Amino acid sequence: MPILSVFFGIIIRMWHDDHPPPHIHASYQGFEALIDIRTGQILEGYLPKKATKIIKEWCLAHQHELISNWERAQNFDPLERIPGADQDD
Repeated sequence: MPILSVFFGIIIRMWHDDHPPPHIHASYQGFEALIDIRTGQILEGYLPKKATKIIKEWCLAHQHELISNWERAQNFDPLERIPGADQDD
């Protein structure tokens, strides 16, 4: 599964040709969750509250890049890396 971003020990991945709704897979210190790209909410799994908050804010800030990657993934095209929440813009 391609890695889209890594920040604060959080790893963000996306599967090619994954099931709807558009989502990412986030892992942090042994916890894993599926996160809805449009809302930043956990669809399945569990993450600590602080990691959940960081990921939600990151998802909403990078929603266009995430949706673009989702569309690429549905076509089995290469995905693009996205700057992490720990990067200065």
